[in-house]
Amino acid sequence: MRRRAHSAPNEALHPAVSPSIEALWAERPFVALLLRALHVPVRDREDLVQTVLLGAWEAILARRYRPDPRRHPRAALRAWLHGVVWRQVSHYRQSACIRCEILLDAPLVPAGQAPVEIEGMLLARAALREVAALPRGHREVLLAAAGRRSLVAWARARRMNPNSAASRLRRARRALAERLGSRSPRLPFGEGALR
Repeated sequence: MRRRAHSAPNEALHPAVSPSIEALWAERPFVALLLRALHVPVRDREDLVQTVLLGAWEAILARRYRPDPRRHPRAALRAWLHGVVWRQVSHYRQSACIRCEILLDAPLVPAGQAPVEIEGMLLARAALREVAALPRGHREVLLAAAGRRSLVAWARARRMNPNSAASRLRRARRALAERLGSRSPRLPFGEGALR
């Protein structure tokens, strides 16, 4: 016996259904879980969740959502969303920005060294912007404490009492911590700087 090719559902047997936007929105965690299972990078998941839900809502409005009426409504919606997710991930993987991704601002890494993580580089840039916004005296003492010379050597080169330099460093760290929104003034600038 020959099997017939699977055809589109009969409109009389599978009428168009319009679930509410709330019902669709409630499936966000399910869509996110599917994207994770399909190994979509974390940085792109939220965008794809939005793309999937928007595409699904447009299909519902165009009356292309025709579930089997014998199935439970939520199970039918999830099965349909699974197909939408699969197609959107397929389009995502074929997009030029994914296939030919080149990070222009990424530094070249010599062979045998670990690559620089972009997220860490961005956080460092943000911290340096906050340092640059501090008063000049605070900037100088923070950068001195982060440098190769000890804070004592820096203070002596400026004919300053090392205890005064340590006080300035504490004030500068506190000011930077306030700018960064941290409650603790412990910062990487010159840990153990007084040697």
